Amino acid sequence: MAERRVNVGWTEGLHARPASIFVRAATASGIPVTIAKTDGTPVNAASMLAVLGLGAEGGEEIVLASDSEGADAALDRLAKLVAEGLDELPETV
Repeated sequence: MAERRVNVGWTEGLHARPASIFVRAATASGIPVTIAKTDGTPVNAASMLAVLGLGAEGGEEIVLASDSEGADAALDRLAKLVAEGLDELPETV
């Protein structure tokens, strides 16, 4: 299982607009990805309600994971998006 631990770069955390950006990016990755707070229960990263339900705050560590083929590249892109609090998914890492 590929995994990335990253601190949330959006000051407001994974709420409303940042959660929407992240969910779109997770969906666009084309592979199943989970997201969890450290030591928390993983949830579907492509589900807006699940991501909002995490209540992840700015600066808090989250864990992104996937066991699919191509997971490393997808998780690298998602981790960069989250860590840097970007407005959109970068095309390349």
